[in-house]
Amino acid sequence: MRTSRWIVGMLIFAALVAMDAAAQTAPYNGLNLNMGNLSRLSHAKTRSISPENLTGEKGKGGMATVGTGASAARDLGQGWKISPSLNVEPKKVLTLAEIQGPGAIEHIWMTPSGKYRFSIVRIYWDGEREPSVEAPIGDLFACGWGRYAQISSLAVCVNPGSGLNSYWEMPFRKSCKVTLENLDDEPMTIYYQIDYVLTEVPEDAAYFHAQFRRSNPLPYMANHVILDGVKGWGHYVGTYLAWGVRNTGWWGEGEIKFFLDGDTQFPTVNGTGTEDYFCGSYDFDAAAPAALPNLLQPGTPPPGGSHYQEFTSPYSGLAQVIRPDGHYDSQQRFGLYRWHIMDPIRFEKDIKVTIQALGWRAGGRYLPLQDDISSMAFWYQTEPHAPFPKLPDKDHLEVN
Repeated sequence: MRTSRWIVGMLIFAALVAMDAAAQTAPYNGLNLNMGNLSRLSHAKTRSISPENLTGEKGKGGMATVGTGASAARDLGQGWKISPSLNVEPKKVLTLAEIQGPGAIEHIWMTPSGKYRFSIVRIYWDGEREPSVEAPIGDLFACGWGRYAQISSLAVCVNPGSGLNSYWEMPFRKSCKVTLENLDDEPMTIYYQIDYVLTEVPEDAAYFHAQFRRSNPLPYMANHVILDGVKGWGHYVGTYLAWGVRNTGWWGEGEIKFFLDGDTQFPTVNGTGTEDYFCGSYDFDAAAPAALPNLLQPGTPPPGGSHYQEFTSPYSGLAQVIRPDGHYDSQQRFGLYRWHIMDPIRFEKDIKVTIQALGWRAGGRYLPLQDDISSMAFWYQTEPHAPFPKLPDKDHLEVN
């Protein structure tokens, strides 16, 4: 009996070793790139869609004979930047890309003219009728206030003067469709490039999702809902907030809460404060350590020289601080991002994400705020996904 058990054990061990060896020698599909596997070769096919190659076909780039650059290239001819951009007429939807899979988007670069909040990006996976990504172009790239904010992070980079870049990996199995809607009454122009790879997608690869919401103003003693109604298996990977303050004091005492897999009144993951969640501390004030005794007394004005300190890092940032200028910029506004790349919030059935808006009032008491809060939620999940809430109309999207 003991000999039989020993033989069975050895057979199982040998099978596990063989499986591990097979996994290590299996052809690499080219996905999940990082510095540790960048040297590995694969048979994945690199493709790119832009106004100079609208289909992404091999050997079909730079063939345009008409386009927004045709006049400038009139002395040079075909192949000389004839079509670097596309125009989008008012109230129209333009298809930027249609791709047949399997494969994955690896990088998106966009430079739009016009108002960021009035340009809506939607992405559809595998022929679905409802988008998995739906957001104003600025908020999608962590620029919710309609103006440039420099960002150097792993997932999103915003570069001078309006270079919006996304590095979220977005796998699909059958197809991908990317559209841009112009809600404005004026035409706009979009420069863009969508870099993708055609390759086999593993069974456990989930689909990328992104959703926009706005509370303006946030009702008294209510939480801003960042995400709700999600059904399926997946993990939450990022938050962007465009936060407009309506009071004169500190606004970031509120806690973020992640309700997972049936949580009701109380969440599984509970933050300790807004700046804490975005990986900062003490009001994002670089002078805070020296002023620590005063800052620990609620309602105490900060000492001279204290100020909000912008920062941008791989996983989190206070990328934008809009300060009162004595004219129309009369309210403080902030842009913050937090990417859960190394610490995703995992769920198997459902997820809800909320954040409080809290300041201070007299007597060391919390003050529930009624701020203007816009948010982006980023997550991966299995399909099908629940339909998104209806996107706010143009008037309720506008930065005001």
